Amino acid sequence: MSTQRVIVVMGVAGTGKTTVGRLLSERLGLPYAEGDAFHPAANVAKMAAGHPLDDADRWPWLDAVGEWIRNRAGTCGGVIAASSLKRVYRDRLRATAPRAVFVHLTGERPLIEQRMTARRGHFMPTTLLESQYAALEPLQDDELGAAIDVSGPPEDVTEQALAALRRLTTPAN
Repeated sequence: MSTQRVIVVMGVAGTGKTTVGRLLSERLGLPYAEGDAFHPAANVAKMAAGHPLDDADRWPWLDAVGEWIRNRAGTCGGVIAASSLKRVYRDRLRATAPRAVFVHLTGERPLIEQRMTARRGHFMPTTLLESQYAALEPLQDDELGAAIDVSGPPEDVTEQALAALRRLTTPAN
């Protein structure tokens, strides 16, 4: 796989974007970034208070994530965890790096809710999971990426993602 490609690990909160993103980064020898770190403080405060972000809240965040992607596309490549729930968000990111690949982590709601309940130290409350699923627009056929089920251990999910990335980036014979 080309190290110039930027991989966006996407999905609703609690799917393991950070964990799988870091594992992909390590396995591929690419820099990693946590998309949550690009949120303005007002966004974090809004989510921590249990209020979902609207599109106006997300644009500055998406632009900051897009800048990170743009700076790595075609040079060192990278892996970033960023929810990218709607097609319009992914289109905005692709505008900065048309060859960005999306790894959509998917899972049944009860599993994701259980994971969110068990995690500590994260600003996103479980009460926002409904708004995340409501906003989610899965990858479409014309988007470069793959959906990966997260019901297994993180290492298995990472292996599935690596296999999908190899399939996506290997030229057809």
